[in-house]
Amino acid sequence: MSIAVALTTQCAYCIDAHVQNAVKAGATKEELAETVFIASALRAGAAVGHGLMAMRLFEEHTK
Repeated sequence: MSIAVALTTQCAYCIDAHVQNAVKAGATKEELAETVFIASALRAGAAVGHGLMAMRLFEEHTK
């Protein structure tokens, strides 16, 4: 939920912090992708760009 809110409000720092916390909590890439799509449906284009950033950050935090 926190990632979806951060995507909707477009806060890059929040996205990074919440993605990192999601990784620590055991979230999967598929769960993150679903969150990106839901936020995109609510916020349209803006969430797509930030969602792609969230996906990239997920990759960085899981290395």
